[in-house]
Amino acid sequence: MTSAQSTRKKRANGVESRQRILDATVEIAGERGYEGTSIAAVSAKCGLPASSIYWHFKDKDDLIGAVIERSFETWLVAVELPGEESGTPLERVTVMAGNLAKSLVEAPDFLRLGLMLALERRPTETRGRTVYLQVRAIAAERIGEVIRTLLPALDEPTVQTLTTYTVAGADGLFVQREINGDAVDLVAMFELHARLVYEAAVRMAAGSEGKKEETV
Repeated sequence: MTSAQSTRKKRANGVESRQRILDATVEIAGERGYEGTSIAAVSAKCGLPASSIYWHFKDKDDLIGAVIERSFETWLVAVELPGEESGTPLERVTVMAGNLAKSLVEAPDFLRLGLMLALERRPTETRGRTVYLQVRAIAAERIGEVIRTLLPALDEPTVQTLTTYTVAGADGLFVQREINGDAVDLVAMFELHARLVYEAAVRMAAGSEGKKEETV
């Protein structure tokens, strides 16, 4: 085996090991939460020694942050507004909301772990919480962009209000599913949430246009 081949093999093994560690962490954290997750438990789950985990990650907090980042990358792909060929603005928003819900059902780690960390108050800020708040801000900005694209008549404060309301509603629906499981159809709930927000946004845009006409 040449030196280049050996290097590629080591790199591939390293990537595979990292994914095994992250997959194990997802399972452990999903069962035990942040406090119950430990390097020892992850090591036992993935079958790799603790030294391998520490080679990839500085500590548990670094590991949790990486789990959130990986899950968020998968989720972020769904935060895309379908093109105009997909139908009316309402239809496009509804499709996007359904895709978001499906991605959360398939990869809930980003929101599940993130919400737990966001609600905690610690003397020292954890990397996991910092990462979650950062990626959450990115997600909110994406949603704001969708609102601006579909309803350019809205002023910025209104866009921010609608964005905050949209994110908060999504949080609540996700928590409801975490509590009640499959009894909550997250896709249907997200689609309903999207329709209601869009209808409210249309009314707000119409009101804004009316005020502009009155001042002319």
